[in-house]
Amino acid sequence: MADRRLTRAHSLRQRLDGKMSSLRNELSCLLSRCVSQGKGLLQPHQLLAEFETVIPEGEKQKLMESVFGDVLRATQEAIVCPPWVALAVRPRPGVWEYIRVNVNDMIMEGLSVPEYLRFKEELVDGSYKDSFVLELDFEPFTDSFPRPTLSKSIGNGVQFLNRHLSSKMFHDKESMHPLLDFLGVHSYKGKTMMLNDRVHSLNVLQSVMRKADEYLSMIPPQTPYSDFEHRFQEMGLERGWGDTAGRVLEMVHLLLELLEAPDPCTLEKFLGRIPMVFNVVILSPHGYFAQANVLGLPDTGGQIVYILDQVRALENEMLLRIQQQGLDITPRILIVTRLLPDAVGTTCNQRLEKVIGTDHVSILRVPFRTEKGVLRKWISRFDVWPYLETFTEDVANEIAGELQATPDLIIGNYSDGNLVASLLAHKLGVTQCTIAHALEKTKYPDSDIYWQKFDDKYHFSCQFTADLIAMNHTDFIITSTYQEIAGSKDTVGQYESHTAFTLPGLYRVVHGIDVFDPKFNIVSPGADMTIYFPFTEKENRLTALHPEIEELLYSPVENSEHICILKDRNKPIIFSMARLDRVKNLTGLVKWFGKNSRLRELVNLVVVGGDHGKESQDREEQDEMKKMKSLIETYKLNGHFRWISAQMNRVRNGELYRYIADSKGAFIQPALYEAFGLTVVEAMSCGLPTFATIHGGPAEIIVHGISGFHIDPYQGDKAAEIITDFFEKCKGDPNHWNRISQGGLKRIYEKYTWKIYSEKLMTLAGVYGFWKYVSKLERRETRRYLEMFYALKYRKLAQSVPLAVDE
Repeated sequence: MADRRLTRAHSLRQRLDGKMSSLRNELSCLLSRCVSQGKGLLQPHQLLAEFETVIPEGEKQKLMESVFGDVLRATQEAIVCPPWVALAVRPRPGVWEYIRVNVNDMIMEGLSVPEYLRFKEELVDGSYKDSFVLELDFEPFTDSFPRPTLSKSIGNGVQFLNRHLSSKMFHDKESMHPLLDFLGVHSYKGKTMMLNDRVHSLNVLQSVMRKADEYLSMIPPQTPYSDFEHRFQEMGLERGWGDTAGRVLEMVHLLLELLEAPDPCTLEKFLGRIPMVFNVVILSPHGYFAQANVLGLPDTGGQIVYILDQVRALENEMLLRIQQQGLDITPRILIVTRLLPDAVGTTCNQRLEKVIGTDHVSILRVPFRTEKGVLRKWISRFDVWPYLETFTEDVANEIAGELQATPDLIIGNYSDGNLVASLLAHKLGVTQCTIAHALEKTKYPDSDIYWQKFDDKYHFSCQFTADLIAMNHTDFIITSTYQEIAGSKDTVGQYESHTAFTLPGLYRVVHGIDVFDPKFNIVSPGADMTIYFPFTEKENRLTALHPEIEELLYSPVENSEHICILKDRNKPIIFSMARLDRVKNLTGLVKWFGKNSRLRELVNLVVVGGDHGKESQDREEQDEMKKMKSLIETYKLNGHFRWISAQMNRVRNGELYRYIADSKGAFIQPALYEAFGLTVVEAMSCGLPTFATIHGGPAEIIVHGISGFHIDPYQGDKAAEIITDFFEKCKGDPNHWNRISQGGLKRIYEKYTWKIYSEKLMTLAGVYGFWKYVSKLERRETRRYLEMFYALKYRKLAQSVPLAVDE
C-alpha cells in the first residue's frame, strides 16, 4: 500500500516534470513569492491571491488554461518550509497526490502520505524532531474489500454493495444458504417471523414458495393474511410476508426471482420489505434538546430540528411497513439526550417527554454524571468528552428498561452522539448509522496542524479522535449531500478532510477514511411541509401571525428583541437566520451589505441570530455580538438594517419566510461552511429565492441561476454584486423573481422531502443489517484496532478535558 501511494506521487511528479519546463519561470516566481514570506501554510484562496499578485495581467489567462492552471486549481494547500514548498494536489474528489518543489533549483519530488505529513509537521516547532510518531492507517483493514473507483459513484454505497456481494453470493444455488439462515432467525420478543423450522433447506424453501405462489394466485389480492395464516404456518411460513394476499404474493415472487435468477435490484427490494426495524435509538447527547424554547441556544438549532422532523417521518414509515408486513407490533423510537437539572424554564429536566405529533416517539434524557454527582448545568458541545463513557453505560441501562428489548438500529448525531452510538452498538451488537451534521475539522481551517493552539478552547484532539473512531466503527454513514463526503471539484468534503492529516505531537493519520467506502450513502432530509410550504398557498397562510411579524420587522422602537429600524417598508427584504457564530458568518453578510451602496438602495437587510437581550454563555457568540455592533456603527446601518434575536417559534418562522416572500425578498445563507443547509431547504420550500454558500451542502441543493444562486463567502464583494444584480433584474423583469422561486420549489419536490428520506433510511437499515449478518462487514479487525485506539489515546484525551463546575 505504501508503495502504491508512493507510485502515485512519483507519477504526478513525472507528469509535471514533462509538461512544466516551459512554465518554470512562472512557477518559480509564484513559489519564490510564497517562500519569501517564510514558513507557513497557504489555503487555496491564498494561493490564488498570490497568483493574482505575481503573474502579469497578460499572462494570467494563458497560464490558467495550461497544466500550470490545472495544478494550481487542484492544490488544496501549500506547505512552505524554505527552500521547499510542498503541495497537496487533488486531481479529482477522493484522490490525492503530494509533491514538493525546491524553489532554488526547481527540483520536484513525489511524496508519500507520511512524508508529506512529516513535512507539514515542521511548521510546528519541535514536533518533527520526534523519532517515533504514532501513525494511524485503516486502509489495511479494507484494502481487499472492493469499492467504486469513479468519483461520481461516491455516496451510492448500498447500490455498489448489493452489486458486488450479490455477485459473490449468488453464483450458484448453494450460495443462497446465508439468505435462508437470515430469514430463519427473524423473531420479535420470542415470536417467530418469516420462516419456522419446517423450512430447513433451500429445496424446501423453493418448494414452499412455489406452493404459496400457486395458492395466492387463486384468491383475491385483498384477502387479509389472517384468512390463510394457518395454512401458511403448516407450510412453514410465519407472519411478516405481508398483510394481504396481493402483498404476500409480491414478496413470494421477489424471493423466487432471487432463488432462480438473482440480481442486486431484486435483492434490495426484497430486503427493504423484510421486517427488521422496530426499535430505534437516536443519540444527541450534548443537551438542551426539547421541543420549545430551546432552538435559539448555541449547539442546538439545526440538529434538533433535523431529528424532530426525522423521527416523525421515520415513525410514519415504520408504521406503514409494519402494517404492510402484516404484523401487530408497536414500534418505539427513543431520542436519547442529556438531562439538565437546571433546565432554565424548558422541559430539559424531564426524564421522558413524548414528541408532539407522534404516537411512539419519546425524548429520553439521561444526566451527565461523575463520581462527584450529576452535572446540573448546560455545557458547550466542545466540553462534553469526559462525560461520554459513563453516559453510555447509563444510557444502555435506561434504554434496556424503556424498550424491554435490544434496539434494532442505533443512529448517532454529531461527533459526541456518534461516539456514544459506536460504544453502544459495539456493546449491544446492533446495526449502527452515523450522521455527522458537521465535522468541525472543515469549519476551522488548520485546526489539525495547530490543534494545540485550539485545544484549550475547543478540545479538537478529543473531537477528531472521536470522529475517526465513529466513522470507522459504523456500519453505514448517511450524509445530506455529496459535498459532505467528497466536496466538489474545487472544495474538499468534510469526510474527505479526514483521509490524511496530522495532529503534531499526538498522532498522524496516514489513512483515516476512504470516501469511496461503500458505507457512504446520500440521504437528503427535507423541511416539515406542514410548517414550510409555499407562500402562494393562500388558504394555508397563517395571517393571524402577520401583526406579530410586522412588529418584529418594522417596529420603530428598539427593544431587547431587535436592534435598529427599517425606514423604507417598500423595499424588498433580504433575510438570514442562523446561530450567531463565526462559521455561520452573519456578520460577514452585514459587512457586505454595509459596503455595497447599490444593494442598500435596493433592499433592506434583516438578520435573525443570537440574543442581544442577555449575556451569552457561548464564547464565539460573544465575539460575534461585539463585531455586529461595531459594523452597525461603522456603516451607519440604522434605517436599512434590523437585527432580531433568535426566534424559537418554528411555526411563526415558517410564516416569516412567506411574509418576506410577499415582499419579493430573498434568503441569504452566507456561511463559511455549511454541512447541509436546512434553512436553505426551508426558505426554498416557502418559495423564497435563495443565495447560499458554495462551501458545503447548499452548493448541491441549489442549481445556480435556476433554483437559486451560489455565493462565495470568501469573496464578499462579489457575493454582494450577485445579490444586487438579481434585484436589479427583478426591477426590470418581475417574472425573474418568480422563475427563481418556482425553480427552487421544483428542486425541493424532486429531492428534499422527509418521505423520500425515511423510505431510504429504512431500506438502508435492512440492507446493511443483512450484509452484516451474512458477510464480514462486521470489520472485526478494524474494531479491535479501534478498541486499542480508544483505550490508549481517546480515553486519556477525554480525561484531560476539565470537568465543568456547577455554579
